[in-house]
Amino acid sequence: MPTRPSGTEHHSSLLRFATAGSVDDGKSTLVGRMLHDSKSLLADQLEAVERASQARGQETPDLALLTDGLRAEREQGITIDVAYRYFTTGNRSFILADTPGHVQYTRNMVTGASTAELVIILVDARQGVVEQTRRHAAVAALLRVPHVVLAVNKMDLVGHAKTVFAGIADDFIAYARGLGVPEVTAIPVSALNGDNVVGPSASMDWYGGPTVLEHLETVQVSSEPVGAPARLPVQYVIRPQTAQDPDYRGYAGMIASGSLHVGQEVTTLPSGRTSVISAIDLLGQPVRTARAPQSVTVLLADDVDMSRGDLLAPSDQAPTPSQEIEATVCHLADRPLVPGQRVLLKHTTRTVQAIVKELVSRVTLDPLSQHGSPERLTANDIGRVRIRTATPLAVDPYAVSRRTGSFLLIDPADGTTLTAGMTGDSFVTGAPWETGA
Repeated sequence: MPTRPSGTEHHSSLLRFATAGSVDDGKSTLVGRMLHDSKSLLADQLEAVERASQARGQETPDLALLTDGLRAEREQGITIDVAYRYFTTGNRSFILADTPGHVQYTRNMVTGASTAELVIILVDARQGVVEQTRRHAAVAALLRVPHVVLAVNKMDLVGHAKTVFAGIADDFIAYARGLGVPEVTAIPVSALNGDNVVGPSASMDWYGGPTVLEHLETVQVSSEPVGAPARLPVQYVIRPQTAQDPDYRGYAGMIASGSLHVGQEVTTLPSGRTSVISAIDLLGQPVRTARAPQSVTVLLADDVDMSRGDLLAPSDQAPTPSQEIEATVCHLADRPLVPGQRVLLKHTTRTVQAIVKELVSRVTLDPLSQHGSPERLTANDIGRVRIRTATPLAVDPYAVSRRTGSFLLIDPADGTTLTAGMTGDSFVTGAPWETGA
């Protein structure tokens, strides 16, 4: 059994995390409890929740209303849209995406978890692991979210039984292991009563692991795998052509992964031209080194013709541009995705014309299996596709870089986002495991 953090460690970095779970598992209550007990609420926010709760005939404040902001959500007591919240504790700043629980809104979890470094998946202790739990675990695995917290909620309704918690944790971990989720930490909680959310539970003294907030404050996070190759998608070419800077040509953008340094040999893609970094400007000041996710302007020793959508990468780690892409996708739109469909593909800062050559398979989650050559992918479907682009793209495997390994398919007629894609293999295997059970 893990030991509770000492509280002496301080992590001032930003953590992006998302919550997911089936309807009525208590996601919004958990988030509301966390905000309330960590004193991350303004007085007027709490007053608004108290008024809304009284209007619904509730004697105590319904903390779920802190995240259920849409009128339809408050009336129905469910979460429909992704609710983003920003809060800070003494140890870390957080950006939270509270995602919906209904099956028809699974695509919203893709949106909320796409940039997350951690996902909290809630399970009702009375229900255990259900199909929607497996679906959320699969989405987290597909998006390569590095950390997953299994929050077994409503432990007060099962007598705070250790055996119930352990059985659910074992069931979830066995399933997640097959998906290749790299890390799972299981925590028994009662969001309604605040047990193991911010403070430890007196009713579950058999659990010696961290509370939810303690884990969020101390987990080590990184936006990219260690040693990820440097990638700079060019967003804008700066050419002031002033008397002071007549020959200035800078390539501006946010470093997607890795680091760049002055004197480094780089290749511009898809052209394949090589040069050497002569200078890097960060916030108007010259620096020797810059790393993701800093926004920089890079100057090259040679006059290289680059424009928005091109990619700058170290010559010894440059990806090979290709017009053929095979990827796992989550279909987001109500209209289906079909073979032969013409789309726009947006990859980093470049958008190109493309065609869906083939729907290779559709994934089912219970049991985990793939069904070949489906006729279409409909909303919330997960599948494998082959796409051909009109021009070559320098695409990485998603496991190497979540930014340069992802893309969107867009309807060219009206600009609707159709599908979110992750290049490379669907799931990883043989990952290390950790559990609070």
